[in-house]
Amino acid sequence: MSDPRVVGLPSANSTERMVNLESAGILRFSDRKRGTNPKIAFAREGVAHLLAEAAAALPDGIALLGIEAYRPPELQSLYYDSYQAKLRGAHPELSRAELDALTSRFVAPPEVAPHPSGAAIDLTLCTDEGWELDLGSAVDATPEVSQGACYTNAVGLTAEAARNRRLLVGTLSAVGLVNYPTEWWHWSFGDRYWAMATGASAAHYGIVTE
Repeated sequence: MSDPRVVGLPSANSTERMVNLESAGILRFSDRKRGTNPKIAFAREGVAHLLAEAAAALPDGIALLGIEAYRPPELQSLYYDSYQAKLRGAHPELSRAELDALTSRFVAPPEVAPHPSGAAIDLTLCTDEGWELDLGSAVDATPEVSQGACYTNAVGLTAEAARNRRLLVGTLSAVGLVNYPTEWWHWSFGDRYWAMATGASAAHYGIVTE
């Protein structure tokens, strides 16, 4: 996310409305982050349409489970600074530029982060009853904790986890969502990373404030 090809892209700052994915019946959401972020279920209308299409394409008995969509800018900054502080303690020899690049594998720099723009969602697969499927690592597991299993194309997964991950990737990619490859659960549309990945000249969405 700190790559100049991403940071250097402009944003059109669309005024497209935010949609509550949960109350609209598009996705159910886990409660794990609701305590720190009551806005987890909100996303741009364009993202909502794509998620509805993806949810409808899944096999019977399997559903999308949202973890966190919109994230307020101040919370994004807190996540970024906290993770960077941990990395700084583990790697005191790194320059600021190297530390920023390492941090952005897992937490996007606040100024280009997709979540505060309503363009991104962290999600996984679950049964119709809400039981989460095995996708090879916990959602939000860092590269260090997961030993690289958080990377979308990680090798060494169990057959079940690999099958479930292929289903998630195939379903979301088919509707036009873009994955951030160090986090299998992170998908977006209309943000700067999406623009870089798809060759668009600009991001659709800018940061949304309260």
